[in-house]
Amino acid sequence: MRLGVNVDHVATVRQARRANEPDPVRAALLAELGGADGITVHLRADRRHIQDRDVEILRRVVATRLNVEMAATQEMLRIALTVKPDQVTLVPERREEVTTEGGLDVVLNSAQLRPVIRTLRDGGLHVSLFVDPDLEQVKESYKIDAHAVEINTAAYADAQDARGREAALRKVADAARHGRKLGLGVHAGHGLSYSNVHAIVALPELEELNIGHSIVARAVLVGMERAVREMAELLRRR
Repeated sequence: MRLGVNVDHVATVRQARRANEPDPVRAALLAELGGADGITVHLRADRRHIQDRDVEILRRVVATRLNVEMAATQEMLRIALTVKPDQVTLVPERREEVTTEGGLDVVLNSAQLRPVIRTLRDGGLHVSLFVDPDLEQVKESYKIDAHAVEINTAAYADAQDARGREAALRKVADAARHGRKLGLGVHAGHGLSYSNVHAIVALPELEELNIGHSIVARAVLVGMERAVREMAELLRRR
């Protein structure tokens, strides 16, 4: 299973002081040294953490795979076609949210998403959609020609008891199984940590996990390379 490391919150610390450090590009390189299979960043409309220049430099220096999360807007479409990351993950975005709060409603917005996906695919880009663990959302993602889905694991990560966690895990497993059956690439992420990732890692349909906050939080204490290595070891226990 691939590990994508999200370095957004390295940039969050930098932007808190409008300073030059810590540098998310350097963090990305250390993450690769620690065993990351890819680097993920979310270029938001308000540029609250990752900046355009970060994405441009990352495209030049990342040796693994660069995955850029973005909203399905014309501005972001232009940037993606210019920078040409290895993968674009389309996500919902609201200015007032602290972090992405849910998956794309692909069923409701398929007419708007379809031409965006087509344009990205025509530009040679691999396209993933961040969706909640719902079979209809996965099915619609396939119908509008996405390459992959990233299943939102927030409900699993935020569950307050074992029963809720098991129910949320079953939904993730069912969505992953359905996505694989349709021929989609199946990824997962959101709220995953060193303490809860084990059950997600055990799902055989998943190809990739994208993890950010937990790794960056651990890196503050032990360094980025070690934090990533520890997470990568958990993924290898599958």
